[in-house]
Amino acid sequence: MFIISYIMKESMRILPKGKKILLRVGENIKLARLRRKITTEQIAERAGISRATLWQIEKGTHTVTMGAYFQVLFALGMEQDFLKLAADDELGRKLQDAGLVPKERAPKKKMNNGNHN
Repeated sequence: MFIISYIMKESMRILPKGKKILLRVGENIKLARLRRKITTEQIAERAGISRATLWQIEKGTHTVTMGAYFQVLFALGMEQDFLKLAADDELGRKLQDAGLVPKERAPKKKMNNGNHN
């Protein structure tokens, strides 16, 4: 099991910009915990994760599962923040709108002798 886990962690590459974002997410989670005056033990227990995993989340480690990040947000009462991920897809909407071309309507069929075709 360790070998598989090690291989998976080594194969994942995160760009520096991605690492900075995850670091900021981790810091935000830690600040939210500290503002609530909740210990690492309490959050880890509520989230169903180990303290070591919580420590990795608060450091913005990219190998921690998204589910673990969600569990911590849930334990902090911030699960709705998870819905904000990719919610504002400005670039995607612009690309979609640029590709939308109104379809032309087919010409109306002529009626012969009162019969509808």
